[in-house]
Amino acid sequence: MKLETSSHLGLVGISGRSATISSGAMLNYKKIKGLIELLRPELPFAAGVCVIIGEIIALDGFPPFPELFLGFIWGFFLSGSAMILNDVFDVEVDRVNVPTRPLASGLISTRTAVGFAIIVTLIGLVASFFIDKLAVLLYVIFWIIGFSYNWKLKERGFFGNLFVSSSVAITIILGSIVVDKPWNRAVVIFSMMVFLFSLGEEIAADAMDVKGDKKRNIRSIPILIGRKNALYISFSLFFIEVVLSFLPVILGLFGISYLIAISLTDILVLFLGVELIRSQTIKTGLSYIRKLYLGALSGMFLSIISAIII
Repeated sequence: MKLETSSHLGLVGISGRSATISSGAMLNYKKIKGLIELLRPELPFAAGVCVIIGEIIALDGFPPFPELFLGFIWGFFLSGSAMILNDVFDVEVDRVNVPTRPLASGLISTRTAVGFAIIVTLIGLVASFFIDKLAVLLYVIFWIIGFSYNWKLKERGFFGNLFVSSSVAITIILGSIVVDKPWNRAVVIFSMMVFLFSLGEEIAADAMDVKGDKKRNIRSIPILIGRKNALYISFSLFFIEVVLSFLPVILGLFGISYLIAISLTDILVLFLGVELIRSQTIKTGLSYIRKLYLGALSGMFLSIISAIII
């Protein structure tokens, strides 16, 4: 009888330890998932791809793998550090706008997020040293801009939007620097296109964050002139970017294959831009912004690839 009782208690103990281990593993999984969510990987991925686009345009072909890899890492981790810091500085705003975010919900501590941001920053900085001194300088400058935006410049509204859009646009130019062909004409045009699109996307995103931004006293365009008017300005910037996308054809830099691919991309951007204006809820609006971002990036990339291959 004692043996049976002892065995039973042993099984209960093992079961309890298993449950504890299982619970700990689940918690670790949720925290890892939370860190990935802090990174917003699709946006750093887009920044990395923009660097690759700059490389391909500058070379009029595909770069060697080391240059492609280093360029992607440069863009990915520079953008990633800015994404994490955005949540750190915007935790109070997110508790109003998006309470499910890792920091706002309490899943990830501020200390952990800051440590993660430092690691991500250093990875990108180390990659910069393998490119050249100018890449290091640009990384430091635009990291400071990203930090300053999240800390204070975001409260300046449109002025802050300009800084963010410049940081996104520089990724294209960085691509040409990686392959040692800076300031290529096509690179400059695409950098301007990315700047305009990013500026429109930033203003649209602000239109979705009005309630929380008021809490932080951010003087965003939507707060100053209204959500709908801000979305019209956003669409106007998308439209100018679309017009500019035909300039490489007019200048004879790219041919018919690029024209077809970029025209399809432009149609998608304008369609989603109209749907964004029509959106009635924040959730729907954010969905269209994400589709715009990924659709425009994919379209630009495929347009460049088609121009090189065909």
